[in-house]
Amino acid sequence: MISFLSKVLFTSVAVLVATYILSGVHVNSTATAILVAVVLGLLNTFVKPILIILTIPFTILTLGLFLLVINVLIIKWTSELVPGFRVDGWWSALFFSIIVSLVSSFIEGLVRNNEA
Repeated sequence: MISFLSKVLFTSVAVLVATYILSGVHVNSTATAILVAVVLGLLNTFVKPILIILTIPFTILTLGLFLLVINVLIIKWTSELVPGFRVDGWWSALFFSIIVSLVSSFIEGLVRNNEA
């Protein structure tokens, strides 16, 4: 449970950082960022694996680049599901997913190094 909560916290911070960096992504509040983190976590856990399995031929043909399209779809679906979260276009969604991944990984690495 603590692992889930820490992951949501790290992703929430990453969402806020990405919102600050990108002009095409808008989050109304910190509570909205937390809700975005929860919805992203749920979609990545339950929907993304199904999409990956269904699109294996495209992923192989594009040497894995189609996974970026799946990430954009997950971000766009999150913006449809969470009120107060808006992503203006596909490029904004792509850069948002990259920034969120990098920032949350960086924060997790910092926390793990401090625990050891």
